[in-house]
Amino acid sequence: MKTTVELPDATFRQAKILAASQGMTLKKFFTEAVEERLRRYNREAAERETDPPWMAGFGVLADLAHENRRILRMIEEEFEKLDSEDLE
Repeated sequence: MKTTVELPDATFRQAKILAASQGMTLKKFFTEAVEERLRRYNREAAERETDPPWMAGFGVLADLAHENRRILRMIEEEFEKLDSEDLE
């Protein structure tokens, strides 16, 4: 499917440079980026649904579970970057 997307010039240039440096087309680059964002969204939605019912009863402490997941995601993303660097 074809569509038009408006991006800031600087974002487009960075995407084009990164895609070229990895030997991929912009179409493939944007497709992978959108797919990754969708996977992340779906994973986060699934995590929200798996909170036990009693978690809501802890008020402010309930936010800590979300913060812990956010930090764990950040750590996982960093490890994924390291893994991809190892492949180079």
